[in-house]
Amino acid sequence: MTGKTAPPPSARERILQTAHDLFYLEGVRATGVDRVIAESGVTKVTLYRHYPSKNDLVLAFLDYRHERWMAWFDAALRRHGDDAAALAPVLREWFAHPQFRGCAFVNTVAELGPALPEAVDRARAHKRAMQARIADLLPDAPAREARARALAVAVDGAIVRAACDGSPDDALAALRAIVEASVDAPVSAPAPKRAR
Repeated sequence: MTGKTAPPPSARERILQTAHDLFYLEGVRATGVDRVIAESGVTKVTLYRHYPSKNDLVLAFLDYRHERWMAWFDAALRRHGDDAAALAPVLREWFAHPQFRGCAFVNTVAELGPALPEAVDRARAHKRAMQARIADLLPDAPAREARARALAVAVDGAIVRAACDGSPDDALAALRAIVEASVDAPVSAPAPKRAR
């Protein structure tokens, strides 16, 4: 029996994969549609048939990135023990990738901000999904959601620092300390705001 080879990607898939790589590695604003067309080997008509505007392509990129990254994140957490202590080794694995350029969602929001509110919505949804997956790593307790929120912010901070620093070591050491403190210490609800 001979092994079957996977069919070549469709034009739509080639466009999306090319846009994903270019937008993530070089930035959304720095990557023009003509570059995506040239590198994906399609015509302008083909690209615009699938993605009527660059904004549509950016949103498709974010959806694609979310699916890919969350699948990887879930599998990596399982490989490293599927508890809160797995967060630092999982991020170390990602930071070691030669094409690590920080968080695609943070980068896109920083570049586009209010110019593309749908991108901000996608970023918020991605961060909520990450926080929910982090909550799954924690024991079921009254403070679980508060701890998951704190750890999600710490993960984002570690990602930003690792992208900015020459080495991810400080970011990972800080994340490990935050994980240990978060798991061990009680978390209280935020203080109510005082009436003025």
